Amino acid sequence: MSLALVQSRALLGLQAPAVTVEVHLANGLPSFTLVGLAEVEVKEARERVRSALHNAGLEFPHNKRITVNLAPADLPKDSGRFDLPIALGILAASGQVDAARLGGFEFAGELSLSGELRPVRGALATSLALQTQQVSSCLVLPPGSAEEAALVPDARVVRATHLLDVVRAFAPPGSTQEGDAELPNDGWTPLRPMPMAAPSGGPDMADVKGQALAKRALEIAAAGGHSVLMAGPPGSGKSMLAHRFAGLLPAMTVQEALQSAAIASLAGRFDPAAWGARPTGAPHHTASAVALVGGGSPPRPGEISLAHHGVLFLDELPEFPRAALEALREPLETGHITIARAAQRADFPARFQLIAAMNPCPCGFLGSTQRACRCTPDQVSRYQAKLSGPLLDRIDLHFEVPALPAEQLVKAPAGEGSAAIRARVEGARARAMNRQGKPNQALQGQEIDAHVLLADAAAAFLSTAAARLGWSARSTHRALKVARTVADLAHSDTTEVSHVAEAVQYRRVLRAPA
Repeated sequence: MSLALVQSRALLGLQAPAVTVEVHLANGLPSFTLVGLAEVEVKEARERVRSALHNAGLEFPHNKRITVNLAPADLPKDSGRFDLPIALGILAASGQVDAARLGGFEFAGELSLSGELRPVRGALATSLALQTQQVSSCLVLPPGSAEEAALVPDARVVRATHLLDVVRAFAPPGSTQEGDAELPNDGWTPLRPMPMAAPSGGPDMADVKGQALAKRALEIAAAGGHSVLMAGPPGSGKSMLAHRFAGLLPAMTVQEALQSAAIASLAGRFDPAAWGARPTGAPHHTASAVALVGGGSPPRPGEISLAHHGVLFLDELPEFPRAALEALREPLETGHITIARAAQRADFPARFQLIAAMNPCPCGFLGSTQRACRCTPDQVSRYQAKLSGPLLDRIDLHFEVPALPAEQLVKAPAGEGSAAIRARVEGARARAMNRQGKPNQALQGQEIDAHVLLADAAAAFLSTAAARLGWSARSTHRALKVARTVADLAHSDTTEVSHVAEAVQYRRVLRAPA
């Protein structure tokens, strides 16, 4: 009888808890049993491992009773990431790999039937979790996954392309399998991280002609991290503005890029070409609440988490299911989402910027000077009522995007480019970060009093506006934070009346039906 232990990691949110793969070989009727709350794709590893060992020229213990335990037993395990640890456990238990030399390494990788290693999702999340937990283990990963994991500063990551590469590195002294391989026998070789993408990629704001108010509002939103609701008739440029908004945002820090990429890796959506670029999600309006906020078993991140430190564009906002929209309330306020189920719970970050667009009525032409609205007052009321007051209260800037006459579109010169706007945004964001260590949108409680620095006349003006417009306390605080951002764009140390006045105009209510 023999026993071998191999270390790996499961995926539960961004925590990546440790999993010990225990392999026991015993005499008895030949069998291959896998236990430890494994999902179907993990149980299928038995056939992949068996074929991979055969085709790689390694010995599979056919005449043994094989028991594989994934500990802890009450932690759900999914995906094919445990193929490589299970194969190494069998090889270590049968003496084809030196089990003592496996210490200090953690393994993940899906095996093909020929023994080649295929990428697995969540490699970057696993590497980031090791750094957070201050674990010094070296990760052995397949091509594609290894490059992801190496993006974490000071990560110990080694790439292996085939099962035999790993076997040769950990083969017992004197074994026929011992030899040169990509894995070093002593020490480790870090992979070189990929350079971050430049923030200037994507469509340019210069393509948008006119719409000075909308561009100014988006500049404020980018500088302070504020959420936006645009209302206007079809074809007025709402989607065009939204798709260019990410180009106004400052470049991501390394930590922001790692957090964003770790969530994309967890969902299997990591794109090396977009490393360091702010993500922009644009789900269709038929998306469910689970698709937006996350869920499933085990829990997976939703669109709001995939847009972490980026942009979530919701076009045709009233057409989304009511449950999906109401599920956005807490993440907009807190910047994270907790998915709780009977068996498990997962926390995902969700510090995204919401850019929402809608028509003012079902036909889209309420208040238009070009076409008459054909909706009845009841139809308009029902349409606008799809957006609840609490949700609208949590959106910082509300403004109209009017339709422009054809002659203005044809004769108007190109607008200001994204690079010039981004330069102003970066300056305002830098002032906020130097002052308080976070964007203005993230200010809470006493931080608002400490950092908004509201002038007396501005405070009186805001009080009058809040009373006349019937604002809630949340609306008042959000207007204060927007005013602080306007002041930062104006290079002002204090928030003056002009800054508050500009912020107030972006807290408009939807147009009431006639």
